[in-house]
Amino acid sequence: MTEPTPSPASPSNPSSPASPSSPTSSAASGPPPVDARWRPDLADLADAGLSLAVTALGLGAGIALVDEVGARSWVAVVGAAALVALGDLALRAPLRVLARAAGAGGALVAGLAAQVGIAWLALALVPGIRVSSGWGVVLVLVVTALVMAVGRWVWGANDSDYVVADVLRRARRRTRHERAAAAGADALPPGMLVVQLDGVGAPVLAEAIEAGLTPTMQRWLTDGTHTLETWWARVPSTTPASQAGILHGDSSQIPAFRWWDRDLGRLVVTNHPADAALVEARISDGAGLLAGGGTTVSTMFSGDAARTYVVMSRTRARGPDGSPAGLGPGPDFLRFFASPFVLARAVTLTIGEMVKELYQARRQRVRGVQPRMSRRGWYVLLRGVTNVAMRDLSTSLVAESVMRGDPVVYVDLVDYDEIAHHAGPTRPESLRALEGLDRVLHTLEQAVAAAPRAYRIVVLSDHGQTLGATFEQLEGRPLVDHVRALMGEPGADGVTTVSSEDWGPLNALLSSAFDSRHAVLGPVAAPDATRARTGADVPDVAVVGSGNLGLVWFPRVPQRLRFEELQARWPGLVAGLAATPTVGVVVVDTLARGLVAIGAGGIVGLEDDEPAEGDDPLLAYGPRGRADLARAARLPHTGDLLLVSRVDERGHVHAFEEQVGSHGGIGGSQNRAMLLHPVGWPVADDLREQVGDEAMLVGAESVHAQLVRWAAAQGLRP
Repeated sequence: MTEPTPSPASPSNPSSPASPSSPTSSAASGPPPVDARWRPDLADLADAGLSLAVTALGLGAGIALVDEVGARSWVAVVGAAALVALGDLALRAPLRVLARAAGAGGALVAGLAAQVGIAWLALALVPGIRVSSGWGVVLVLVVTALVMAVGRWVWGANDSDYVVADVLRRARRRTRHERAAAAGADALPPGMLVVQLDGVGAPVLAEAIEAGLTPTMQRWLTDGTHTLETWWARVPSTTPASQAGILHGDSSQIPAFRWWDRDLGRLVVTNHPADAALVEARISDGAGLLAGGGTTVSTMFSGDAARTYVVMSRTRARGPDGSPAGLGPGPDFLRFFASPFVLARAVTLTIGEMVKELYQARRQRVRGVQPRMSRRGWYVLLRGVTNVAMRDLSTSLVAESVMRGDPVVYVDLVDYDEIAHHAGPTRPESLRALEGLDRVLHTLEQAVAAAPRAYRIVVLSDHGQTLGATFEQLEGRPLVDHVRALMGEPGADGVTTVSSEDWGPLNALLSSAFDSRHAVLGPVAAPDATRARTGADVPDVAVVGSGNLGLVWFPRVPQRLRFEELQARWPGLVAGLAATPTVGVVVVDTLARGLVAIGAGGIVGLEDDEPAEGDDPLLAYGPRGRADLARAARLPHTGDLLLVSRVDERGHVHAFEEQVGSHGGIGGSQNRAMLLHPVGWPVADDLREQVGDEAMLVGAESVHAQLVRWAAAQGLRP
């Protein structure tokens, strides 16, 4: 990547030395002072002329299509476009003051009001234009935004660029006119921009690059500025676990996307603001990846950033103005909410994305694509919001952050992950989502080229995804009902009690593995002896699915149950789960051997060196199966039972929730996350581990350690 004017620490020279010891290269240093003597040059006039022409064309189309507004000539339309631009300039300062006092919500309201008000005044004041209703003005705004977006698509322009066009124009003016003045001063150390492409596995990205869907990343690789490699996302391979590890260096408190917390006596769900704050309080030591003045955008946890925008763990906290601290300072939202036609464009394209989802879902049904799932309900709206409105907002906030010169910026873009869950990881609509993400990278590449400090861009994912029909599709009932049936509990219709004799060969193997040791360890407690007196609101069993990882707790017992205790209570439960065709392995703690993995045809210890008894149930999970499952089963809040679905001959898994593209466990490509980093920032050999024949970073904590080393080497750490 290159800047218009190369500097000693330009992105095109990622190995150039920084000077961390220099006072002016500390993380707290700010951008160069603004030159108050700026005068417009030909490039500025060209930018202004192009902006005026595009706005006039959009307004002309809107006026032509909306009956409530009319124009007698193109001169009047151009005049209205000029007034819109002038009104935007005039209202910037007062709107920023209002947004600072009212927060992000105030910025939204003020921005909407400003857009409608400016357009109304411009259309009403220019001679030759007729306005018969306020609703007509709103329609003109929407049509104008849509026409401008379609025009950019036809022209081949990057549709993400328009979101930050004004920010880039201001920054380029400043860069051109201030860089000469700043050349004699000590340069700021290179910053680091980390872009998370949620759910994009290394194999999927490699396929998209070969298909020409990601030209920006392909260019980086071809030009030799970046290198692409794989890192291993351990079980649980979920966004909260990976983000906790990447941002805070500790994912040990997160056994799945949601889990039963025995200490709290309730389910913890990481995408609930209060629970995200609870988890961050458990893992943060104040020295996260973004400590020392960093910024995080659209993430689950803060990474101890100084500035946070739309961060789940900070949403309940309140800023000085009383607004949610996790949403971030109100003025930084204003450029997105108040820029003429930007928000209207986002809303219009969001609706278009929803229509596209309905069409693509119907196409899957008509063509009989398998496996597939229902893609209706709230997901249609969710896809529209995440793939357009939230992506545009995040892009705008990141652009503002790098223009401000924040030392380390981290953003999560969830477009691909949401679609892949519902359509499948390699389905056409999922791969097409990578096109949009690549366009965002192109836009951010332009932003960092105009920033007051040089930035290195690191692109990574938190995990991959694996295709497969769901557990419920294959078994005919959800996992919780299956567990209840095997327990012999009356909670599910038609349940009959099962005994240890129903799976003869497997139970014979279990008996030979544990019963002979049981006499030495003493009798197992009777079922009622360990039953906690907890009240009727606590369920007898809690079952959650996190992709093809399933966890089972028995909350009325105050501690984790071992295999021998489970056998005494529910003799057919463990063997029945292990013998279920869509279940590949059940992990349980035992009094006799510690952790063991039980499959339909064999047992193997996870904490001893003894060979498997019968068929090794871990063979299908690759070289990391034993280590990953042993770690996952010893996490503090893990379930009494840990299940992983079968991996079939095609590499498909079977999610315990309704997702045909899933992650959370192990199997297929879900654990093979990607890391695209500057060639001048190599991955340290001492952080790599062997995964089969490959040496790679293993676990989000290792990714965190590498990112921290890169930041520290540039003088970006406090």
